[in-house]
Amino acid sequence: MNIKKNYPKITVVTPNYNQGAYIEETIRSVLNQNYPNLEYIIMDGGSTDNSIEIIRKYEKKLYYWESEKDFGMYDAINKGFSRSSGEIMCWINSDDVLWEGSLFYVAEVFKSKMKIQWLQGYPSVIDENGKLVSQRDPVYSKYHFYLFRYIRNFSFIQQESTFWSRRLWEKAGSSLNLDLSLAADFELWMRFFEIEKLYCTKQQLGAFRIREGQKSSDQETYLKQAKLAVDHHIKTKNFWERFIIKFFKLFSLKKFNEPEYL
Repeated sequence: MNIKKNYPKITVVTPNYNQGAYIEETIRSVLNQNYPNLEYIIMDGGSTDNSIEIIRKYEKKLYYWESEKDFGMYDAINKGFSRSSGEIMCWINSDDVLWEGSLFYVAEVFKSKMKIQWLQGYPSVIDENGKLVSQRDPVYSKYHFYLFRYIRNFSFIQQESTFWSRRLWEKAGSSLNLDLSLAADFELWMRFFEIEKLYCTKQQLGAFRIREGQKSSDQETYLKQAKLAVDHHIKTKNFWERFIIKFFKLFSLKKFNEPEYL
């Protein structure tokens, strides 16, 4: 218990449905870090493959898990976070992974730099075998989204590498928008931008796994939902904020300030 007091509690939620081929690697990427104040929650949507068997192998190390029908991934994540109490929060899908040492790194950043309320690691992608296949510079500016620059190369804030404080989560409404079946993470970032600045690090924190048959491959639907989120948030801006957005559009500024790396 004394060791735990030296580390902020980190909540990690994993939603799962029939990802038996990958979920064990996801679980191990979280638990094998041996972070001493971890609150790991797995919300299974009633899997019919071998997912439950795998989860039960690790249940003694989990804070909570359940398997019951839900209304999709974001509903499962909302339910998981509703049971949580961590000072720092994130979710990692059951086919993605956290990089080794990421939890200790994030804990140190949030503990030593109180101004940081959300943090994005260096975006990275792995293949079906877990091999690193690509990395890119992080997307960090809200204007990248307000000006729809993400459409050019499908560049977004990488959810697998993003951590935030409970204080920010609560200020932003403590819930993902279930009306968006694919882009609820995108809409959450829009709310976060209204409250706090996004900081970046060149440290690898999490990786997105690219594979056949994943929902995120439906780029058309994702872009439509992202546009709905952007349009909604622009409408809430005051006159001067809308003026700045129009100024960026008018002069076609290609680059914003550099991301503030740690």
